[in-house]
Amino acid sequence: MAYEIEFLPVGESNGDAICVRHGDAQTGYTIYVVDGGYAATGQTIIDHINEHYGAPGFIDHVVLSHADNDHVTGLISVVKHFDVGALWMNRPWRFAAEIVGAFHGNYTFDGLAKVIRDAYPLLAQLEDLAVSKGIPINDAFTYTQIGAFTVMAPTRERYLELIPQFDRTPTSYVRPEKGIFAKLGEAVKQLMQFFESWGEEALEENPAPTSPSNESCIVQLGSLDGRTALLTADAGPDALGRAADAAEHLGRLSPPNFVQVPHHGSRRNVTPSVLNRWLGNVLPEGSASRGTAFCSVGNNKPEYPRRRVSNAFLRRGYPVSKTTGGWIRQSHDMPSRDGSGALTAIAFASKYTE
Repeated sequence: MAYEIEFLPVGESNGDAICVRHGDAQTGYTIYVVDGGYAATGQTIIDHINEHYGAPGFIDHVVLSHADNDHVTGLISVVKHFDVGALWMNRPWRFAAEIVGAFHGNYTFDGLAKVIRDAYPLLAQLEDLAVSKGIPINDAFTYTQIGAFTVMAPTRERYLELIPQFDRTPTSYVRPEKGIFAKLGEAVKQLMQFFESWGEEALEENPAPTSPSNESCIVQLGSLDGRTALLTADAGPDALGRAADAAEHLGRLSPPNFVQVPHHGSRRNVTPSVLNRWLGNVLPEGSASRGTAFCSVGNNKPEYPRRRVSNAFLRRGYPVSKTTGGWIRQSHDMPSRDGSGALTAIAFASKYTE
């Protein structure tokens, strides 16, 4: 099966916008859009599909990994423009009746659902748009099949655990409060210099946690004629570990041919142990690559991906290329195409400042 995975430019700030196409000219192609960046990125996606995919007018699958604005906003214009076979996204208000006991106050089921939906106006707008166009909207939990991709995380149960912890949901009994020292630590951030060798990495096994919203991300593992692609969105160590459990249960936990670096290369989203599970253990320096890694980075974010993160991927055989300045492409048995940027892997950094 021929395929291409393309990470589009997301403008000045970080975000995700991914186009996937597989198939062939004789039997036809299946098209996916995964996340849409901010508003301007939506038009970038539309232009890209029209120019490079033959202006099809139809997208088989649109997947929203989670409800953060740098993923959902651009999808509104994409869904407006194209006919869409199915929209896949998890909407927290749909589960109000099951989680009402986690919140302070005397909410009715409908009352809690309205409060949560009102807190996510862009997600609600995307839902209304899909309904108006007759596009099916599907939940996406572990083992859900989306074309050639299988959802590995979150489970439905885990998603329900996370909803009361989201920043936008009402005050709950389970949302952790930041202590005064943690708040002071965020207010006073100092750059420090780090030194690494190939055999000693600075990536932490127990970093400060990423957000519950990030841990709710839809993690997808694609099977494309024997080749595999792991799309991680902004998932953190917990979600990636649970996704590895699901892949192992299916007998599909092995180093992928392609992997997305989570959350633009944040140092809080991967750990050595979770990378070892998904990518394999650290290789001897100078070894051949196991696969390819892409990282979506805004033009104004030169600090991403964090060097300890790109170093960690490179140690395990995955040189990292980023989208700064253009779109990048990984393909198999697809024709070459003008316009994509060269894959320039980030070099190993033995000294850096964070």
